[in-house]
Amino acid sequence: MSQFIIRRVLWMGVVLFAVSVITFVMMHTIPGGPFSFEKRLPERTIQQLNEKYNLNDPLVLQYMDYMGDIVVPRILTGTQQRSLDHEYLVNVHLPFGDNAIFRWINFGPSYKSISRSVNDIFRENLPVSAQLGIMAVALSACIGIPLGAIAALNRNTIYDYFGMSVAILGVSVPVIITAPILQFIFGVELHWLPMTGWGEFNQALLPVLALGFSQSAVLARLTRASLLQVLNEDYVRTARAKGLTERMVVTRHVLKNGMIPVVTVLGPMLAYTMTGTFVVETIFGIPGMGKFFVTSITGRDYPVIMGTILLMAILLVLANVIVDILYIWLDPRIRYD
Repeated sequence: MSQFIIRRVLWMGVVLFAVSVITFVMMHTIPGGPFSFEKRLPERTIQQLNEKYNLNDPLVLQYMDYMGDIVVPRILTGTQQRSLDHEYLVNVHLPFGDNAIFRWINFGPSYKSISRSVNDIFRENLPVSAQLGIMAVALSACIGIPLGAIAALNRNTIYDYFGMSVAILGVSVPVIITAPILQFIFGVELHWLPMTGWGEFNQALLPVLALGFSQSAVLARLTRASLLQVLNEDYVRTARAKGLTERMVVTRHVLKNGMIPVVTVLGPMLAYTMTGTFVVETIFGIPGMGKFFVTSITGRDYPVIMGTILLMAILLVLANVIVDILYIWLDPRIRYD
């Protein structure tokens, strides 16, 4: 197991490198630039801004300079280094020789939020998106998995039809429609919950419900299909033939093995949701990462785009590693030798 984890961590570097290169090339392939506005700036101003952020350098040098700040912490032995001239850098001075600096991970400046760096945006807005994502995925698991399990164990009954009807409704109706409906019912008509905002428990209920409901529908359908497949396996029939009660067959043999596809989906779902959901955050006025990520794409804010994509890739790789480890607990036959 330890060798498997080490290999996955090493492969993480390869994956992040590939993601960074593809993202960087695609960003600069799109027409326009970070300082292309409807009201065109003077050429001298654009030239000064490009020089300030090193956008006049060849793409290879731009990529190496940016990724060097993010991935490769370096020990600098002087204060006149080119990278230290950027006011946005956050340097940590440590005693590594004479006048040396150990520079930690830094995602660079934001071209649109002049007063804040990308680190500041992550520090202020990412925890909000992470809280929303974790609560929504937890709610979807609490609703979708039991709903799918009940439907599978009571196939072709009223429980199965009801559960799958709810699942189809959740898959068919997008969150952009579900969220306003919840706002109208619980905020406008009943006055039970606030329609916008973030910071208090009652403000989180509607966005978590809107986001978690659509995700629970996916989990319910997947859980039902997976459990139906496991129920037809030979070892389940053997367990019943040995005289085990239906409860023991379901809890010991069916549920754990049937959860493997569900856990596979839960990992990436959590990683994607934690980094921001633009529609839900916009409708409910939540100060998360979704708005910054979308506006960074339309505004060609390269550091925010790169930072968000790399952060999402890191979370996705870590989630997949955790899922692979959970496989062993769910199915002892799985080994990573």
